[in-house]
Amino acid sequence: MSDFDLKRLTLLAELEDAERQAVAEELEPLDLEPGTLLFDEGEQGEGLVFIVEGGVRVESFRAQQGAELGPGASLGAFSLVASGSREVRAETTSRTRILVLRRSSFRRFADAEPRAACRLLEAILRETSRLGREAIASTTAGGVDRVSRDD
Repeated sequence: MSDFDLKRLTLLAELEDAERQAVAEELEPLDLEPGTLLFDEGEQGEGLVFIVEGGVRVESFRAQQGAELGPGASLGAFSLVASGSREVRAETTSRTRILVLRRSSFRRFADAEPRAACRLLEAILRETSRLGREAIASTTAGGVDRVSRDD
């Protein structure tokens, strides 16, 4: 995969060329057919998934919400540093090419390139913060009633 392609991935866009190349050496490419289940809600998270081509539908049955993600998006970032259950189900909606950064590969990368690993984690935190702000804005746009409790 060329460096140009990696720059299209939101979480890797701000890394320097050498840092992106170091990450690229740890990425596992997968070409998937439509309807391929990447992971199910409740499964153990194993790593970060970058969508390069195609689309992935993510759904939370618990929250009864879903969204379609396309090229440049990623899912599962927290599983790089913490074990836990996936909170969504993810399935391809078309022929899809993904890149997977497994937790074990990330740890190897972090040992070899600690500065680059920190920059990737910073990008993950910025993206998570942005998504949180968007979620708050969308819930308050319709007007949220304040709830008070008398204890």
